[in-house]
Amino acid sequence: MSAGDKSGIMPPVKVYTTPTCQYCRLVKAFLQKHGISYEEIDVAADRDAAREMVQLTGQLGVPVTVMGDEIVIGFDIQRLTGLFGTTRHEGTYDVLILGGGPAGLTAAMYTARKGLHPAIITENIGGQALESWAIENYMGYRMITGSELIDKFEQQVRELNIHIELDSVTAIQQQDGGFLVSTASEQEFSGRSIIVTTGVRPRWLGLENEERYIGHGESVCSTCDGPLFAGKKVAIVGGGNYALTTALEMSAIAAHVYLVVRSTIRADSVYVESYRTKENIETLQNYVVTALHGEKLLSGITVRERDTGEEQRLDVDGLFLAIGHTPNTGFLDGFVEQNEQGEIVVDINCHT
Repeated sequence: MSAGDKSGIMPPVKVYTTPTCQYCRLVKAFLQKHGISYEEIDVAADRDAAREMVQLTGQLGVPVTVMGDEIVIGFDIQRLTGLFGTTRHEGTYDVLILGGGPAGLTAAMYTARKGLHPAIITENIGGQALESWAIENYMGYRMITGSELIDKFEQQVRELNIHIELDSVTAIQQQDGGFLVSTASEQEFSGRSIIVTTGVRPRWLGLENEERYIGHGESVCSTCDGPLFAGKKVAIVGGGNYALTTALEMSAIAAHVYLVVRSTIRADSVYVESYRTKENIETLQNYVVTALHGEKLLSGITVRERDTGEEQRLDVDGLFLAIGHTPNTGFLDGFVEQNEQGEIVVDINCHT
């Protein structure tokens, strides 16, 4: 029985979380919005609970939502609405803003202040900014976490009574006077114009059988999953700012951190100087990951030196990727022009 079926008794709901996981916050907010009672279990503070989560779900990453035999991995808005139902808010707006990261929230604020009637349709509030361990280049703040900054953005948007719909966009159609947007929960929203701020999604390694390790030791969010690897060995792949901030974050949690860099480190000097002071970070420069190992959970990776071809195995429990992103524009295929990278082609005024 789905939780959306109010005719029967709903099984108990458990949500496995860590304190720093912002996607956990989104799951809890979703359940609270729909009046669903749940038990929150902090697997960072309770190692027995962490083992229970892995045994029950096979998952080494949060959030994990369990209701009877149903298990939802991550903040999967389609699965959550399928299980717990959704409150319908179909309507007509001046502007439909697709995406709820910093750009989408800012666009909503500006359009509302100009007297327009906007709505945001987004899978989550905050986007990639939620995964930022420390933001040090945003004016007005010496340092602020991504979640703290997004909380301030969201508060400002909600004070303007802007509707935020947590849902996935599945299709866009042109209609008289504007556009019709369809969502995964089978809702339809009309808008005279659309602003696309759907951002990007993390890039994976593309290795054979990689999918089996995602959430089973391989992750793209150290802020969410990092606490699960306390006292263990982990590897970070990448050489940019995100890779180094991930390495810095994990150096305070893990026993040993391998930083696997394909070519050269391209991060800002402030991050480079900081990471060089960490004795438990070992850099493997000019290396690539060629294989992942482990039965149910990741237990090691193989890396290859690009010039010599020499390979070695690293015994690690966790692998965090920071190798770039690809645009979230698949739902626009055939609707607007895109380049080979999936980026939307626009004119000088950012119009399609």
